Amino acid sequence: MGARKSSQQNVRNITQNSSGTYSISLPKALVKQLRWQKNQQVTVKKAGEQLIIVDWKG
Repeated sequence: MGARKSSQQNVRNITQNSSGTYSISLPKALVKQLRWQKNQQVTVKKAGEQLIIVDWKG
């Protein structure tokens, strides 16, 4: 898999696994900026036609 052009780095594909769950990969640079880590829990909220992903405050 080749590197994406800089104008397309935040363009992602939605994939579906065998159980029907959908997933999307997050850009590595954005995850680092947010200081998120592997296995960190997040909350997904729907706001109109957008999804908002935030750190889970448990």
